Amino acid sequence: MKLKTRLLITGITITVLPMILTMLSFMGIGYYLMRTDQMMYGMDDFDYTMMSGTIEEIGMRTNDIYQDICMQSKQDPERLQDIGYLEQVNEQAEREASYIIVRKDQSIYFTGNEVACEKIFPKLPAYGFISPNKDSGYYINDMRKLVKQVDFLFSDGSQGSLFIVTRFGSLISKPLLIDMMVAICCILVFTSVMLTRWIHHGVVNPVTELNIAMQKIAEGNLDYRIPRSSSGEIGQLYQNYEDMRLRLKESTEEKFQNEKQNRELISNISHDLKTPITAIKGYVEGIMDGVADTPEKMDKYIRTIYNKANDMDRLINELTIYSKIDSNRIPYNFHRLNVAEYFGDCVEEVGLDLESKNIKLNYSNLVSPDTRIIADPEQLKRVMNNIIGNSVKYMDKKPGIIDIRILDEVDSIRVEIEDNGKGIAAKDLGNIFERFFRTDSSRNSSKGGSGIGLSIVKKIIEDHGGYIWATSKEGEGTCLHFVIRKYREVEKDEQNIDY
Repeated sequence: MKLKTRLLITGITITVLPMILTMLSFMGIGYYLMRTDQMMYGMDDFDYTMMSGTIEEIGMRTNDIYQDICMQSKQDPERLQDIGYLEQVNEQAEREASYIIVRKDQSIYFTGNEVACEKIFPKLPAYGFISPNKDSGYYINDMRKLVKQVDFLFSDGSQGSLFIVTRFGSLISKPLLIDMMVAICCILVFTSVMLTRWIHHGVVNPVTELNIAMQKIAEGNLDYRIPRSSSGEIGQLYQNYEDMRLRLKESTEEKFQNEKQNRELISNISHDLKTPITAIKGYVEGIMDGVADTPEKMDKYIRTIYNKANDMDRLINELTIYSKIDSNRIPYNFHRLNVAEYFGDCVEEVGLDLESKNIKLNYSNLVSPDTRIIADPEQLKRVMNNIIGNSVKYMDKKPGIIDIRILDEVDSIRVEIEDNGKGIAAKDLGNIFERFFRTDSSRNSSKGGSGIGLSIVKKIIEDHGGYIWATSKEGEGTCLHFVIRKYREVEKDEQNIDY
C-alpha cells in the first residue's frame, strides 16, 4: 500500500472511527440504563429520549421531601391539609423539577401545577395502590412521569393522597456522563494503539529493517538481504536498496577480480620477461667469454638475442594494449579496406615467418574482389597476428599447417583461421577469450604468454561491430572464426530520401 494512501486512511480513521464507536457506546450504555429502569419500575415502553438520567437517580432528588411527608402523615396528618404547608412543600419540590398534587377522594384538593395536573390526574394511582414501604415511586409510561404517593385520611374521614410528580428534564445524567467519558477514553486509546501498531508495522518496521541493512553495507556485508518484501513506496525503497546492493556487490567483485587479474598479469609478465632476459644474459655472457669463437656461432647468438628481444617487445606491447582495454581507450583509425588486398598483404607478411618455422600456410579468398569493410588496419592486423601466434605456440605436429579462409556471408565476411595443433579441451573452449585464461596451466616456459592475447582479439572484433568464436577437437586442431560486416555504398534513391 502506498504511503499517501496509508496516511489518508489514518486521517479518516482517526476522525470517523472514534465518532462511530462513541455513538455505539452511547446507545449501548443508554440501552443498558433504560433496560435497568424498565426491569426495576415496570416500564412498558422506552426510547433514547428518556436518557436524561436513571429513574432511580431522579427519584432520589425528592427522597427527603417524600420522607418528611411520610412522617407527617403518621404523626400529624392534619398538617397535610394545611394549604400553607403544602405550598411550602411544593416550593421545595419545584427546586427538584417536581410538583405536588393532593387528592381528596376523587377531586383535586391542591396542586402546584394546574395545567400539568389536569392531564395526569386521571392516571394517578388509587388510594392504597403504592405501598408506604416502597419509596421508589410509580412510573407513568405514556406521560413519562415518576410519581410518589403518600396516603392519609382527612379530618372528616375522607381518603386523601399526596403525590410528588417528577418531570424528566433534558439534562444528561451524571452516571451516563462518567460512563461516556470512560468509554470515549477507551475508544481513543484503542484507536491510537491500533493506528500506531498499523503505522509501526507498515512504516517504522520497514525503515528499521532498511537502516539495519544500510549498516550491514557500511560494515562491508554486501550479502545481507532485507528479510521481507513490501509494496508501494516502501516496496520501491526495498527494491532500490536491493538494486544498490547488487550493483555494489558486482562492483566490489569486479574490483577484486581486476586486482586479482592485475596481480596475475604482473606475475605472468614477470615470468615471461624473465625467460628471454635470462636467455639474452646467457648468450651475451657467451659472447663476452669467447664461446662464440666462430662467425657461425656469433651469428647464431646474435640472432637468438634479437629474437628474445622481440619476444620482450611483444610482451610489453600486449601489456600496453591490455591497459588500454581496461580503460576502454584503444585508439582506432577506421578506413574502408578492400578485403582481398588487405588480407592478401597480411598472408604474404606472415607467410615468410611461418615458412621459417616449417609451418605450411594455405590461403583462400572466396569473396568478390570489390568487397570492402570498415576497419582499423593496424588493430585488425593485431587480431590476425595474435590468432596465428597462438596457433604457432601450440603447434605440436610436423609439418604444421595453418589455413586462412575468407568466406562470403551475404552482408558480412567471415574469416576462419584453422590449425592442426593439439586442440582445446571442450571444458576450456568457452573460456579461451577470458583475460588471463591459459590452457597450459603449468606455464611451460617454451610457450609462455600473458594469457590476454585472445581477450584483446575479442575486444577489437567487438569494437568493429563483429563477433568471434572458436571450434576445436582435442588432438586434431582449432579453428577461430570472426565476422565483420561489409561496407555498402548508399544507393542514390536512399540519399534522396527527405527525412
